[in-house]
Amino acid sequence: MVTIDTGTDELLCEITDRVAVITLNKPHKKNALGDILTPALRAILPVVESRDDVGCVMLTGAGNAFCSGGDVSGMDGGNNDDGATRPKTAQERIDELTHKQITLTSRLYHLSKPTVAALPGAAAGAGLSIALACDLRVASENAFILTAFRNIGLSGDYGASWFLPRLIGLAPAKSLMYRSERVTASECKTLGLIDECYPADSFREDAKEYARNLAMGPTATLGRMKNNIQTGLDQSLDASLALEARNMINTGGSTEASEAIHAFMEKRPPQFHS
Repeated sequence: MVTIDTGTDELLCEITDRVAVITLNKPHKKNALGDILTPALRAILPVVESRDDVGCVMLTGAGNAFCSGGDVSGMDGGNNDDGATRPKTAQERIDELTHKQITLTSRLYHLSKPTVAALPGAAAGAGLSIALACDLRVASENAFILTAFRNIGLSGDYGASWFLPRLIGLAPAKSLMYRSERVTASECKTLGLIDECYPADSFREDAKEYARNLAMGPTATLGRMKNNIQTGLDQSLDASLALEARNMINTGGSTEASEAIHAFMEKRPPQFHS
């Protein structure tokens, strides 16, 4: 196991069996995002992405929650962080939030390696948005999701309105946002928001094994698959076919493809990583 220093106890990161497990570590506040945890999370993403010993990134939460969203108690109404008395203008606040979202949600979504959100419990508000930015989600049978924004009179941020319609369709997404009702893990699996639902007692071990299966796969090839799928959401069929052709030819000459072909001929499982 390799431990990565995140600069704060509010965010933990360790690498085991090619899985980088990033843990939001504020269980006393249901792992709410804040001025220490969130910048640390932004900073750790390019670190784990660049490491050759990481094949999958798993984001989870300490205790019995994934992330309860933004720390409402820390919302200051837009005053400057440096203590200045002049309130930020609306445009300054818009620009600031846009930058924060792009450097977290978008950075996570476009990570070149597979990402998994492992939900031991509630994922709400911006915490749900971050879980949706991951490629896949697994959950404890005790987990649930909650869009939550309606409950505090806010329209939503960090990408929920972009991810939900693409994952479950327009009308179900509107229902989740407008009604802000709890959706259980089993209901999320039926909707397609969660890939696997595990017993609470074995959840963390099961989630790590799920991520390990991805991490031991052909990392570069999975990255190109991700590129094909995500880029295809916003381009024409012909453009997607051209992208598939480029990625297919590039993977065809790789050591991963060579190992897979040799393993097939020798009737054995491929070993992509020693």
